[in-house]
Amino acid sequence: MSAATGRLRALRDMLHRAVNGPRLATTSLQIVAVALSLLFAMLLLGVVLALYGTSPTAVVSVVGQYAMTPEGWVAIVNKGTTYYIAGLAAAIGFRMYLFNIGIDGQYRLGVFFAAVVGGWLSLPWFLHIPIMVAVAAAVAGAYAAIAGYLKARRGVSEVISTIMLNAIATGVIAYLISPDQLGVQEEGSNNIQTALIPESGWLPAITIPGAGDVYGFAAIAVLIGVAYWYVTTRTRFGFQLTAVGAAPRASLLAGIDPKRMILLTMVVSGVIAGLCGLPELLGSTHRYGISFPAGLAWAGLSIAIVGRNHPIGVALAALLWAFLERCSVPLDLIGIPKEVVQVVQAIVVLAVVTSYELVHRYSASRERRRAARFAAREEVSA
Repeated sequence: MSAATGRLRALRDMLHRAVNGPRLATTSLQIVAVALSLLFAMLLLGVVLALYGTSPTAVVSVVGQYAMTPEGWVAIVNKGTTYYIAGLAAAIGFRMYLFNIGIDGQYRLGVFFAAVVGGWLSLPWFLHIPIMVAVAAAVAGAYAAIAGYLKARRGVSEVISTIMLNAIATGVIAYLISPDQLGVQEEGSNNIQTALIPESGWLPAITIPGAGDVYGFAAIAVLIGVAYWYVTTRTRFGFQLTAVGAAPRASLLAGIDPKRMILLTMVVSGVIAGLCGLPELLGSTHRYGISFPAGLAWAGLSIAIVGRNHPIGVALAALLWAFLERCSVPLDLIGIPKEVVQVVQAIVVLAVVTSYELVHRYSASRERRRAARFAAREEVSA
């Protein structure tokens, strides 16, 4: 019995090395690929700085004074929280090869109605805040369901439908936020926004001594990341999500309904997207107005690509994105246009995508060679 147990353990260890060895090697290659991509982007930035006649030393000095300070890191974390949630919303769609470009419209509709409902209510904080979160998620999820239905039932590309839905969302909000509808225009101001949310609907910040306040929603964003990891890697839904994305016809033969999964995935992506604006709404502005940024869809898609749809990778990519955006202000002060940072962000995405593809091809070639060697050994032993 002990000899048999020993052989089983040896076989288990061999299988463990066979499965996890290539996986660890591939992960290491991906990390190196990202590092090289970032180095390439920095070299390109150095070339741009040389064209503008600005020394890299001056840039590092200005960026260090503005971004690499306790206050700067707090601002990066706050902005990165929004980007992280947007990245997760895009990532869950990517797992089924769905491009949810409608994150921007979904999040703005969600946060707008959350602000309206929050301004109407006067409840204890443990009811007030969850209701606003639920409203934002429900509105955004329902809006994303439109694109999901068109894709699943009518075969309409989600790229086209979500772009159009973004434009519709912009028009709906512009109409509803007018003073004649749901908006408020304070006397002496041209700014139109929703009513101020009572303090019971404010989420307390996490105070960092000597640095500032981090949005309290940052802690909830971490929980969202954990939930994303668990659902996509440890549940039946996550398995079906990956299966349908990789092989829709094979998954249909296995009893999985691809149309149902498309609709569900778009709804879940929209639900997450609806939470993008809550860090700012609950933590700083406490009303919806012109301060809420546009373009979160492209940022979320880019961050998900750089982060490889993994919650930790998406978090690091979101912080990098926020850091580069933070650096645009001091660069503008020394004569470097803000658009240069956007170019660097685009180069990072392109370089990372290219490096990941090279790693994938190298890993596939290595696996083929390993399989050939194993088959040759089996043939000799036979």
